[in-house]
Amino acid sequence: MRRRWPLPLPRSRRGKRRLVQGVMLGCVLALTPATWMHAVADSRLRSAGEVPAHDVAVVFGAGLWKGRPTPYLAHRLDTAAELYRNGKVRVVLVTGDNSRAEYDEPDAMRAYLTDRGVPDGRIVSDYAGFDTWDSCVRAKRIFGVDRAVLVTQGFHIRRAVALCREAGIDVYGVGVDEPHDSVWYYGGVRELVAAGKAAVDAAFEPDPTFLGPEERGVTDALGR
Repeated sequence: MRRRWPLPLPRSRRGKRRLVQGVMLGCVLALTPATWMHAVADSRLRSAGEVPAHDVAVVFGAGLWKGRPTPYLAHRLDTAAELYRNGKVRVVLVTGDNSRAEYDEPDAMRAYLTDRGVPDGRIVSDYAGFDTWDSCVRAKRIFGVDRAVLVTQGFHIRRAVALCREAGIDVYGVGVDEPHDSVWYYGGVRELVAAGKAAVDAAFEPDPTFLGPEERGVTDALGR
């Protein structure tokens, strides 16, 4: 049995040219958000040792395993603890998902940081950081963060920097190095899709899933 294409290909030269042009246009549109993120973020990326000192570090959630941070999240928190110990930041804002009673990223992140020497009073929890845009907007509008160091993996850091700058925060980003394992490759592929959502968020600036009243956690922690 002859195998057939799901859709008929154009037979005319003109039709084939239009098909090629359509494919090229689709590729350009798919890559435009990633190009925008690189343009906005690349000049703001630093290593943990070279990043300028800021009052606040923002650490984005990256999942739990049996109630404890996954290895990728643990590496983000290790970097934040290093920034605190070296005097690069004074307060760590941990932002993650607490939409279910049995799943609490911010408290697990807090416990991990205190175990590594960051005082509990220097850690502030955002329990409604359901995605990167929500975390950035809430950091600005709920916690009053104007300047910050963002900590996340290298494949995610440009999106985080671009969105937090769009939310009105003056940021630098520290990308945590990881071995190029299956999780790393999955994260890189996922970013191609997430870049499109990031571009939509930046264009329309929707409110986060939960907004709520302003909180003084960061201000009080800095005042201690």
